Amino acid sequence: MLRFGLFGTGHWAAETHAAAIDAHPRAALAGVWGRNAERAAALADRHGVPAFADVDALIDACDAIAVALPPDVQADIAVRAAAAGRHLLLDKPLALSLADADRVVTAAQQSGVASVVFFTQRFHPNVTGFLASAAAAGGWQHARATMFASIFQPDSPYGGSQWRRERGALWDIGPHALSLILPVLGRVSRVAAADGPRGLIHLLLTHDGGATSTVSLTLDAPPAAIIRDVVFFGDDGMQSVPPGDGNALIAYGTAIEQLLEEIDAGTRDHRCDVRFGREVAAVLDAAETARAEGRTVSLPG
Repeated sequence: MLRFGLFGTGHWAAETHAAAIDAHPRAALAGVWGRNAERAAALADRHGVPAFADVDALIDACDAIAVALPPDVQADIAVRAAAAGRHLLLDKPLALSLADADRVVTAAQQSGVASVVFFTQRFHPNVTGFLASAAAAGGWQHARATMFASIFQPDSPYGGSQWRRERGALWDIGPHALSLILPVLGRVSRVAAADGPRGLIHLLLTHDGGATSTVSLTLDAPPAAIIRDVVFFGDDGMQSVPPGDGNALIAYGTAIEQLLEEIDAGTRDHRCDVRFGREVAAVLDAAETARAEGRTVSLPG
């Protein structure tokens, strides 16, 4: 039984992380820590586990951490957990800076812990099957991702998220788009970016081998304009990434299972580990520079 320390108390932590851990036959909640002590106590009570007032005390009480916190808070906790030999089940994006992402990767590699970063769509079997097939087929010249969300509506559980308001769609849903494009088109070598109305950001990416992709993102689309669409264009025409079978709760259960498989096998090569999380963060970081300075940014090879 893998004992998880849950860090976070919001909607995503409660309805996805905690619920999936509780439902998994080989996982158990060891306790909850949150920045709001009352909410931590309420969530811990719901699952019959203790609430912890100290980060390191919960790290000491578990085998692995699950994090549903702002990415900058996540990065610091992940470094401390990895240094203590705890396995990592993290959320996207890995961090809000490339330097912090590097710190997490270094800590995980030095300690040898297993890691999985939860890019939701990458844990739906039909999506991973599509990506594997598309990558094997090759012959792709371009991809187009359009992801328009509308989280600032009164009924959204994410509208009050300060980090999402500050960092916008680039850092919140940009990782989802990149997690689908990179496995097929490969590493990004150049990034250009431009802003549009209502929090829109547009990316133009060049990949190793010469393929290109465009990514258009916003968290503040009119509700009638919400869309999630990723299309590849190549020698055999067009192919769209299918919507994932099942919901986020099922996908998170798959992520738990895959982390357990990494631990059991002693392997440290999961396709969505912290190294992949760092690769995504590098593109986002370059996009921030590109939009701020109005130039194309090259990523180190």
